[in-house]
Formats: sequence, structure tokens, C-alpha cells
Amino acid sequence: MADETNGFRADWANKDFYAELGVKKDASADEIKKSYRKLARANHPDSNPGDTAKHEKFKKVAEAYDVVGDPDKRKKYDEMRSLYAGGNPFGFGGQSTYAGGRTYNFEDLFGNAGGTGGTAGGGFGDMFGDLFGRGQRRTSRPRATKGADIETTATIGFVESLEGVTIQLRLTSDAPCPDCNGTGGKPGTRPHVCPDCEGAGFIVNDMGGFSVNETCPRCGGRQLIYDEPCPTCKGSGRGLSGRTISARIPAGVKDGQRIRLRGKGAAGESGGPNGDLYVTVKVTPHRIFKRSGDNLAVEVPIAFDEAALGAEIKVPTLSGTPVTLKIPAGTPTGRTFRVRGKGAQKSDGTKGDLLATVEVQVPAVLDAEARAAVEAYRAATSSKPLRANLFEQAGA
Repeated sequence: MADETNGFRADWANKDFYAELGVKKDASADEIKKSYRKLARANHPDSNPGDTAKHEKFKKVAEAYDVVGDPDKRKKYDEMRSLYAGGNPFGFGGQSTYAGGRTYNFEDLFGNAGGTGGTAGGGFGDMFGDLFGRGQRRTSRPRATKGADIETTATIGFVESLEGVTIQLRLTSDAPCPDCNGTGGKPGTRPHVCPDCEGAGFIVNDMGGFSVNETCPRCGGRQLIYDEPCPTCKGSGRGLSGRTISARIPAGVKDGQRIRLRGKGAAGESGGPNGDLYVTVKVTPHRIFKRSGDNLAVEVPIAFDEAALGAEIKVPTLSGTPVTLKIPAGTPTGRTFRVRGKGAQKSDGTKGDLLATVEVQVPAVLDAEARAAVEAYRAATSSKPLRANLFEQAGA
């Protein structure tokens, strides 16, 4: 990019804008406009896809017309070219010699008002500031626009949510019309420069004291218009695109979690980046395991004698390899035991724990031997009524 001081494009002083437009220095405004439209139409990117040379020519022609196509800018441009003819006036950071052999310092000529190293206003910086600096009306290619974001939903299994999985997603999104390639014109027809914006892609609205550039409502910023719109997209230049993509769902994702996949959304316009894809993940329940944050939870049935006398039991894990859990004597139903490192994967790569809650099971049917044993237990503990404290506390 060319150096700038006080908004001044130094490289422009050595450019011959008249030559770029193919006209003489004393050409009339109508001659300049006619030549610009002809060159813009012949070199526009929409009319010459893939032709880099013509794309560059279009930019140079637009840049030239932006200056000499405006009477005030043209006058100051001519004055500057005449004043500094025969030399390179833009040697930044030192002194340069111009026509007549006189030496000037660049910062003295174009110093930023109130800035470091420059004069406090005035000079040639003010003279050419509105030509090459702030407030200028530039002709440029359509503004790059980011593509739209896309929302979708994916259902995965419980184990897949813990370990991560790559899934295939079928997406339908907004995209350039496949028949007109986004131009909005009927295939086979040729465009012409938009008469409202004269190929700039925007119009300037005077807001009273300042101007605002707005996208041209007639051409939509495309700079060209077609007399016959594309029958497929009705001139909008947009259509629907169906595609299948691979999406990686990270390990540890939770049910209902929203995943953002950068650059997987709709395609951008005029070189803009793609939008993003947001995937809301639905996780199917497991038969025995449940999610509790970064931990897994499982209910384990135990017998009355195991709870009363203590035992060592096997507990399943998600990996398939069981772990041994030691049940102390006198364990009540509902007690939870923690098995470390057997839970869900965390964001830092470590794993949570397995929470095993024991539930004492009461047999629905007893055979004669088991019934005799239970009756003997009842007789042995009858002197210690279980609910004695309950009635004492109720009467307190």
C-alpha cells in the first residue's frame, strides 16, 4: 500500500490518470466519462471472470475516473502535477528536489495538523487534503461480505458424546445463483454500467455538513445492471446450495450443547469469508449410565446381606472393563461411592469420576429356607424396635 501522510496518497502524484483513461489532458468532461464507461464495461470483473489483467485494469480506470471525473479534484490534481513535474516529490523521511532545483522537506509540505513532526495546519496538505484524503468518493469493487451463519441439529449416541465423533451433515444454504453465477442477469446477455451510480457501486447522500456512501439501490452494489434479469433467481443473484460436510463433534459434548464450526456456513460474497455453522447436539440416553457434569452416574443393586455384612462387588464402566467396589458393613441404601477417572472426558483432557449409588433390593418372593432365616433375624432384633425414636420425637 502506498505511503500516506495527512490522508495524502503519495504514489498518485506519479500516476497519469489521463493515460489510464485513454484521453488527452484537455479532454472534456463528457469525453472522460464516455471513455471511462467504455473501459469499465470492457474490463469489469463480472464480465471477465478469471482475467486478472482486466481486473487490475478496471481498478486503475476506476481510480483515475474518481479523480479526473470530478471537476474540483481534477483541477487540484492538474495543479499538483504541474507544480511537481519532473521530479519525485514524495521522498518520505527526508528532503527531495523538485522542478526548479529547489529543495523541500516532505513533512513541512504535508505535515499532519497538530501531529508529531508536522506543521500545525495549512500548506499543501490542506490544499490537496480533500483530493487525496478524507471525504473522497472512491470507486471500488463490491464490498466483501461475510456469508450467513447456518443453524442445524445433530443427534449422536451417548458414548459418541463422551469420546467425540465425526458426523456427516447435509446442509442447504444461501449461495450465488448457479445459472447466472450471482450476477443477477439472464445468462447470455451482457451487462452495462449502472447509470445511477455510474459504476461506482454506491451513491453519495448529502446529510447536511457531511456525506454518506450508500449501496446503490439500483444495482445493489454490483456496479453493473442487466436489462433482462436471470429467470432462475429473478435478478437477485442468489439461490440455494445443497452440500454435505464433515463436522467434528468434540469429546465431552453435552445434550443440548451448541457447537460453533468456523467457516462451515454459507459462502461469502465478493471474496468475503464464509459464515459459521452452529450445531445443536442431541444425545440419546444410555440404558444404565447418566451424565452428571463431567461425571457419570450409575445405580447398582445390592442384596440385604451385602449391605448388612459388607461385600466386594463388580461395577460396570463405560469402557467395558468392570471395577471392584468395596461395600462396608452397614451400608444404607442410597449411598454413593466415587470411582475416580472413570467418568466423562473434560475439556483439559482429563476424566471425571464414576458415581455408583447402591440400592438395597428387597426380594419379592422368599423360599422356605430364606423365610426361616429372615424370621430368625426378626426374632434376634425384636428387643431393639427400629422406630422407637420416631415416636419419641413425634411427641416432643
